[in-house]
Amino acid sequence: MALIVQKYGGTSVGSSERILHVARRVWETARQGNQVVVVVSAMGGVTDRLLGLAAEMSPVPSPRELDVLLATGEQTTIALLAMAINQLGGRAVSMTGPQAGIRTDDAHTRARILEIRPDAVRRHLDEGAVVTLAGFQGETPTGRISTLGRGGSDLTAISMAAAIGADLCQIFTDVDGVYTCDPRVVPDARRLNEISYDEMLEMASSGSKVMQARSVECAKKYHVPFEVRSSLHNGPGTLVTEEHQNMESVIIRGISLERDQAKITLNDVPDVPGSAFRIFRALGESGINVDMIVQNVSKSGLARISFTVYRNDIARADEALSPVLSELGGAWMESHGGIAKLSAVGIGMRSHSGVAAEMFEALAEAGISIQMISTSEIKIAVTIAEERCEEAARVVHAAFDLGRTDSPLPLPKSQPQV
Repeated sequence: MALIVQKYGGTSVGSSERILHVARRVWETARQGNQVVVVVSAMGGVTDRLLGLAAEMSPVPSPRELDVLLATGEQTTIALLAMAINQLGGRAVSMTGPQAGIRTDDAHTRARILEIRPDAVRRHLDEGAVVTLAGFQGETPTGRISTLGRGGSDLTAISMAAAIGADLCQIFTDVDGVYTCDPRVVPDARRLNEISYDEMLEMASSGSKVMQARSVECAKKYHVPFEVRSSLHNGPGTLVTEEHQNMESVIIRGISLERDQAKITLNDVPDVPGSAFRIFRALGESGINVDMIVQNVSKSGLARISFTVYRNDIARADEALSPVLSELGGAWMESHGGIAKLSAVGIGMRSHSGVAAEMFEALAEAGISIQMISTSEIKIAVTIAEERCEEAARVVHAAFDLGRTDSPLPLPKSQPQV
């Protein structure tokens, strides 16, 4: 007998027919003698409809009340799924996040899990019930309902798997695993059999929509291997797990693409200690996520600082930075939308040279200009014009032969074959 946590996303439970399909899969897993916790999202489109209703009531609704509203989406799904499992002859109990002991901080609409007290979940499992658990939600220290942000059901599943010591965590979605790139952009993208936590985290934070980045961080921290699988068929998926030596034979694991980016440039910033601190503190206090950062200093002692944000954060950034720039005297801001971020990810970069040159050569041959560059130990990211981002993804994907079905993938041209 195994203890299994399964998670089904909004598309997988998007209709009564799909909920019945999930119920049959869950009940079949339980009938094999397994204890099962099923984490579900709201039915597809429900969260957006609730947000629309909130906007009709108030242009800026209270985050506390917004959480109360949004949490109802998952509660609908857990009740319907429990009813379906019971109708099939099983025994299921639905639980909200607070009932399952998920405690969060009080940052409404983007709360972080502080701890999980899964006693009630374990009790229901020991009594032979399948637990249908509402993803995306928890309870603040003062007893208020909180939500974990977009993709929070992934985090619920991984965290609960860690808390109860699950033998297996399966993330069921509308795709059959993690691909070398979005198949809608790159037709010959292929499914990966496995990927390391670090690679999955870089891809998730660089635009891949398969998994929420915070959930991957949690899985890595608590050593929870999980599998991304299709909810529509029983084929194999992608195992996300600890890094092992054989993984380094693959130089580039995948390509991620993130649209709707913008570049903000601050000109004539005094090149003195504390200038950058004041700028990025103001952005942080306004909840604006900053990605790539480049600073250049002129001979006159004035710096030029460029960084990327989401395009819809330009106005908020302007508001947050205006008083800071005034205090810095003469500094001014310009912004440009219409850019995208393209990232190549792979732990094999650690032990092989020439990857950046290979990527830049491919883009140059396609006549695609690079605006900004950022690197980490296992990632190279560039910003490019958004209208050419899909072409760029196909070019880089082809340059590293990621569409091939044989493995390992070839080394860059500048690295000799051994």
